[in-house]
Amino acid sequence: MHFTVYCLDHPGMVERRLQHYDDHKAYLKTAPIKTLISGPLLDSDGETMIGSFFLYEADDNGVLLRFVNEDPFNKAGIWKTVDVQQFLKRVDTLSAPA
Repeated sequence: MHFTVYCLDHPGMVERRLQHYDDHKAYLKTAPIKTLISGPLLDSDGETMIGSFFLYEADDNGVLLRFVNEDPFNKAGIWKTVDVQQFLKRVDTLSAPA
């Protein structure tokens, strides 16, 4: 199963986000689930980080939720909201044969 995880930061979290970035990045490498896409969400200026987006593949929703809850960004209080939704992939041009 695929899941999107869409996280919006509390206002003014850029500095705190940067302080916890190395821990967050290291944590993602320990994932018991497969990370297909991850990266920061940006403000309209195209530079200021305002959240995070992930596309995960997991067999167990509980494992996914525990992993997201233990993320250093979440534990540091950076994320104001965390929205997890199951996702049905219909088109994937990135892995389509040439």
